[in-house]
Amino acid sequence: MALVAPVIWLLACSSSLVTSYPDGRVTRACDDMTPLHKHHSQSAIKHNITVDKTVFNPGDQIKVTLSGSRFMGFFVQARDANDLDGNAVGSFSLIDDQVSQLLKCGSVQDSAVSQTNKRRKEQVEFYWIAPSDGPQHIQFLATVVEKYSVYWVKIPGPIISRSGAPLISNKPYPVAMPTVPTALLLTEGFSASGCGSNKFCVRNPTSCDPQKDIWCFFVSFKREGDSMLIEMSGPVKGYLSFALSHDHWMGDDDVYLCVTDGQTVDINPAYLRGRSHPEMASTDDLHDAAWRIEDGILQCSFRRNIRIPTTPERFPFDSSYYIFVADGDVDNGRVLRHKRQPLITSKMYNVSESVEDVGGSRSPLLIKFHGAMMFIAWMTTVSIGVLIARFFKPVWPTSTLFGEKVWFQLHRILMVSTVLLTVVAFVLPFVYRGHWSSRAGYHPYLGCVVFALAVLQPIIAVFRPAPSSHRRPYFNWTHWGTGTVARIVAVAAIFLGMNVQALDLPDPWDTYTMVGFVLWHVCADILLEVHSFCQQKGSIKQLEDRMEILNPYTAKNEGHTFRKIVLTIYICGNFAFLITFLAAINQL
Repeated sequence: MALVAPVIWLLACSSSLVTSYPDGRVTRACDDMTPLHKHHSQSAIKHNITVDKTVFNPGDQIKVTLSGSRFMGFFVQARDANDLDGNAVGSFSLIDDQVSQLLKCGSVQDSAVSQTNKRRKEQVEFYWIAPSDGPQHIQFLATVVEKYSVYWVKIPGPIISRSGAPLISNKPYPVAMPTVPTALLLTEGFSASGCGSNKFCVRNPTSCDPQKDIWCFFVSFKREGDSMLIEMSGPVKGYLSFALSHDHWMGDDDVYLCVTDGQTVDINPAYLRGRSHPEMASTDDLHDAAWRIEDGILQCSFRRNIRIPTTPERFPFDSSYYIFVADGDVDNGRVLRHKRQPLITSKMYNVSESVEDVGGSRSPLLIKFHGAMMFIAWMTTVSIGVLIARFFKPVWPTSTLFGEKVWFQLHRILMVSTVLLTVVAFVLPFVYRGHWSSRAGYHPYLGCVVFALAVLQPIIAVFRPAPSSHRRPYFNWTHWGTGTVARIVAVAAIFLGMNVQALDLPDPWDTYTMVGFVLWHVCADILLEVHSFCQQKGSIKQLEDRMEILNPYTAKNEGHTFRKIVLTIYICGNFAFLITFLAAINQL
């Protein structure tokens, strides 16, 4: 129903060794050996590189083994031990081509080796072939990816030397150490108690309590001296996040994420640069991090200083920002794009100086107006206008309104209203977005068709020939056909628009309700059509003639009364469906 609105900040569009390069073809990482995951390399090494001999001659094959805790991806090179930032040296040959593959880094063929798939492994083996003109001392380096958010870059291996070369001491490299969890388990859940009195809260639905309501999205900020205690809660299986932003648009935002990782939760700050995946940052700025998952509810908390002068990406809490709240899925630790529009506060707030209790909206105001106008136009005004033109010409045969027959004036007023509403509603997403949206699926394309047909109808009507003209049947069929196609396409656009992210009505309620409206309209149409058919049959006319001998106009009036009753009931039902949808839009 709308073009995609302020898409928040969590888009999964980065390249990666594991996810974007599951086949291991990672030649873009030849120089720095760093996966394009926008996370930070781990410090505690859990993998080792071993060789079967430490002295080589040109042409020798040395068996290299990479082993450790289970991993998905790897990338191994040999480099000059005195220039580890230089080019790859020598070439590799495979032992198992189902597990590893050869890559070309720089001008040297087969100078690196990587994985062929994402299957987890604990050990890989291959041969390194010594070059004839290589350096005297060689050191192996490996990048290992355990999952999207956990990897180690340039793990140093042993140094091997050419036969007869002067001795060189192996540079010490870290011994594998057990990782220490960065976050503790919460002992109890969060509560909305204190919202608006001693802490700033953002809640959706408004006034929900995370302690009682399982569908409550909740973020609170409580100032404690020079630090801020943040609590987040929501019914999510992947990740929950909030961001501080200077505007309603994605980009240059300070982001904080709670990301599920199996049976644990990672709590990370991040920074968003434009329309890209968030760049994960060091957790050193976060303190007292804790989390819990219970009954499908993800909750996490942490403490952060009000100001962090050494890290400009961490916005100071004593300034005003729009607050975004988003959730989505996770794939092997990788944050995916949120499936629905994030919650955004209506204005900027300074969470360190005010203790307010606010809500937010998951749909921009202009997009809400777009949806509301299209519902009014293509559910109500056009539907009633078509019924009046088809079935109510004989009901007011001589009555006039502003110099024209009543049925014609009502039909024209409703159809002109439809066109005006459509034109205004069509423009609103472009005013809001500023350009075409490629993320709204087929909805905007159908919307363009509806817009074109809606504008074409009054143009066709201007050239309407006289009733006695031989061209009148052509006009009637063209006018009817154009309107019918427009209504069918409009209904399809509405069905698709109700699931567009910028105006995502609740599923599956929206589909069932729209189906109910379509059936309501079709039943009214069929009922009036059958009634008209019966009135035109000869037997009915003969019965009317006999009745009119005793009481002229009685049968005709009864037929008109029936149509008026059907129209009244239909309009009441139509308004009920319309108000239901408008209320749902207002709740977004």
